[in-house]
Amino acid sequence: MLLVPLAPPRSVVVRKGYWVRLLPLLAVLACVTRVPSFVRPLWNPDEGYLAVQARMLARGGQLYETVVDRKPPLLPWLYEGTFAVFGSGSLTPVRVLAVLAQLATAVLLASIARRRWSDRAGRTAGALYLLVSVGLNPEDAQAATFEVFMLPCTAAAMWCADRRRWGAAGAAVACAFLTKQTGGAVLLPVLYLLNRYGGPRAGLLRLAAGAALPVLGVALATDPAGFAFWTVTGSGAYASFTGSELHVLARALTNTAILGAASAGLLPPIVRALRIARTGAADLWLWLAASAVAVTLGFHFFGHYFLQLTPPLALLATAALQILPRERTSAAVLASACVCALFLTWGVLAPRPELAHAQRLALTLDRRTGPGDRVLVWGIHPETYWLADRTPATRYLTAGLLTNFSGGRDGPQVGEKYAVAGTWPVFRAEMADRAPALVIDDSRGKPYGPDRVPSLRRLLAAGYEQAGEVDGAVLYVRAPGE
Repeated sequence: MLLVPLAPPRSVVVRKGYWVRLLPLLAVLACVTRVPSFVRPLWNPDEGYLAVQARMLARGGQLYETVVDRKPPLLPWLYEGTFAVFGSGSLTPVRVLAVLAQLATAVLLASIARRRWSDRAGRTAGALYLLVSVGLNPEDAQAATFEVFMLPCTAAAMWCADRRRWGAAGAAVACAFLTKQTGGAVLLPVLYLLNRYGGPRAGLLRLAAGAALPVLGVALATDPAGFAFWTVTGSGAYASFTGSELHVLARALTNTAILGAASAGLLPPIVRALRIARTGAADLWLWLAASAVAVTLGFHFFGHYFLQLTPPLALLATAALQILPRERTSAAVLASACVCALFLTWGVLAPRPELAHAQRLALTLDRRTGPGDRVLVWGIHPETYWLADRTPATRYLTAGLLTNFSGGRDGPQVGEKYAVAGTWPVFRAEMADRAPALVIDDSRGKPYGPDRVPSLRRLLAAGYEQAGEVDGAVLYVRAPGE
C-alpha cells in the first residue's frame, strides 16, 4: 500500500509562509524608501565626520585619543570596517547597510505587532514604520548616521523584553547606547516590561549584566577615561540651552511639524483610539515618552534626532488600528504611502548647496596641496577632508569642538572658553608640532571666525598669509620662511 506522508497542520504552513511572503515586501519597501540616499555622495556633516574618522582610524588613529567625537564608537568602527572591505572613496556600501538596518527595524516591529495582535498587525507595523521613516528633511532621514543604526537595537531591546529574554534585551540596550547615547532611553520601557511580567530577581540581574558588560568591554577596548569623557561627561556646554533660545525653539517646532505631517496616516487612528478605548500599550507609550525626552536632551532638536520617535509611533498606530474598523488600516497605509512619496520626491530633487560648497573647497585642497600634506579646515564641514582625501592637521574635525558652535548656536555661548575642556592646549601643540600646509577659514561670518577666536587669530598672524578666497572661505598658506 502506498503511504502518503501527512501534510503539516495548516497553522504550521501559515506560520512558515507568513515571513516568506512578508520579508520580500518589506525589503522592497526598505529599498524604495532609501533611494534618495544614493543620489548624493554625502548628505550631511555627520556622514563626513564619520568618514574622516574611519580613515584616521585606518591609518593608526586611536579612538578618544587621536580621533575624537562626542559619540560612542560602534558607528565609527562600522564605517572603518566597511571602508576596509570596499574602500573609502564612496559611502554607497554604508548606505546599503543603512537599508538593511531599516529593514531589520521594520521586521522586529512587525514581529512584535504580530505576537501581540495578529498577522495583519505585523504587516501593518512593518509597512507603517518604513513609510514614516523618511518623514524628515532628506539630509536627516536619508543620511547613514547614528539614529538609523541605533533604531534596530532599540527595536531588538523591545522584541527581547516582550519575550522575557532579559540578558539579550540588556545587550540590545547596550548596543543602542554604544551607537548613540540617547539609544539608552529604551531601557525604561524594557524595565517596565520586566516589572509587568513579574520578572524574578534573576531577570533583573541578567538585564543589568547584558547592558553593562558590552559598555564596559568597549570602554576597555578604547580608553576608559577618554570614553567616559567624550561620551558622557565632557559635553556640558554643548547641552546648554542658553544663547540660542529662539533659534532652537524654531528648529524644534519646524522638525516637529515636518514629522507630524509625515505621520498623517499614523496620528489620526492614535487620537481616535484614545477617544474611544484603551489600547493596552502602556509600554509603547513609555517608549515614545522616553524617546521624546531623548530628542530633547541637549536642546538642539536636529531633525535626525526625531527618527527615534518613529518606531514607537508605528507600533502605537498599529495598536490603535486593532480596535478600529478594518478600512481604517487601509486608509492609514494609503495616507502614509502618499506622504512618503512626497518626501522621496523632495529627497531626489532637493538641492544641496552646502555639499557643492564643500566640493569646491575640496577641489581647492586637491589643487594646492599634496596627498601627504596635512591641512586645516576651520569650519563645521568635516566632509571637506574626506572629499579631498587630505589628512586633518588636528584631531578636532570641526570648529564646534573648539568653540561650542553647533548648527546655528549664535549667542554668548560660542568662543574659546566654551570649548570642550582641554582641547585648546592639545590643538596648539598639534599646530606647533606639524603646521598645516594650508588653512581654510570657512567661518563665513559665523561667530567662530578668527576675529572672535584669539588663539586662532594669533596662529594665523604668526605663520600664515592670505592666499585668496573660495566661495567666501579664506585661504591661508604658510608665510615664506615658516
